Amino acid sequence: MSTSRKRLATVAATAVIAALALAGCSSSNDALTKQYGNGTTQNYISGDGAVTEVAAADRTDPISFDVQSMTGERLSSKALRGKVVVVNFWYASCPPCRAEAKYLDKVEAKYSTDQVQFIGVNVRDEQGTAEAFERTFGTDYPTVLDASTGAMQLAMSGQVAPNAVPATIVLDKQGRVAARVLGAVDGPGILDTLVGDELSGKAKAS
Repeated sequence: MSTSRKRLATVAATAVIAALALAGCSSSNDALTKQYGNGTTQNYISGDGAVTEVAAADRTDPISFDVQSMTGERLSSKALRGKVVVVNFWYASCPPCRAEAKYLDKVEAKYSTDQVQFIGVNVRDEQGTAEAFERTFGTDYPTVLDASTGAMQLAMSGQVAPNAVPATIVLDKQGRVAARVLGAVDGPGILDTLVGDELSGKAKAS
């Protein structure tokens, strides 16, 4: 087993407060977006875009969740069995979240007719702020408002906590963690490959 897989397999349960403490962009203005584009890290903590994949043989129990999107759509892990699920943790004033939005939208659009479900998980904002972000960036997949309950963060924390925002987690057709991008998705290529491999059965076997 690779070092990255060993680390992933030994992730301990993480409290929501701890996850949010690691996640914080602290300003809502677009000056921070410019900082991020220039490669600085002022005023927010984010991952570096590192990808961790879990070989099919090393995947553990399915993730379990039953939540409602901000438009009232019910999203449950049970109902999504058989689909590849992409879960993106974000909030509106986070510069790398804004930078990656177009790439997430592009990959989601490519697989919109396949057995793939994207879910946004907003960890901080009220509904109006989240909706404004989605209008700005053309996001049309469902978003869960997780600030008050932490339900989606807790669902992941026993196996692979988000630990930073943004973070994107890919679940396989059995609902198991297949991969995590910790930090901004910096282009459509990596996420496209991760999703495509799960759909086609080409994910790593060991």
